[in-house]
Amino acid sequence: MFGSIVVGTDGSQTAGEAVRQATDLAKSVGAKVHLVSAYEPVSNTRLREEQQEVPRDLEWMVNVKEDVNATLREASETLSEQGVQVDTFAREGDPADAILDVAEEQGADLIVVGNKGMTGAKRFLLGSVPNKVSHHAPCSVMIIRTT
Repeated sequence: MFGSIVVGTDGSQTAGEAVRQATDLAKSVGAKVHLVSAYEPVSNTRLREEQQEVPRDLEWMVNVKEDVNATLREASETLSEQGVQVDTFAREGDPADAILDVAEEQGADLIVVGNKGMTGAKRFLLGSVPNKVSHHAPCSVMIIRTT
């Protein structure tokens, strides 16, 4: 049925619900989960400024993916504790594009996304992650009611 599930997270409560339900599904069918999180590009100037604000021995920790790596690490630890095999993917750019790219690259059977932003007139906005994913996915999509 589903051997490979892609789920996006940004660390929010709604994304957490999508991750939780993807985890439950993966456990029940023995699927692998591919966790995806996107980040915005950060200028080298900002990175240098932030590195100057921390002790020298910790400068290596300040990087463009610092926050997204922490989000992925936290979510992946939860999945691992539940016995679910998990890979993480930090991608620069649009969250929907990141989810779609990983789903295609990994040959996913299912993408799980939360419904945040899909109510009322907002569901017609071009930037809506669940809307874009549902229209361009290379596989089945499960939209979790999180609101």
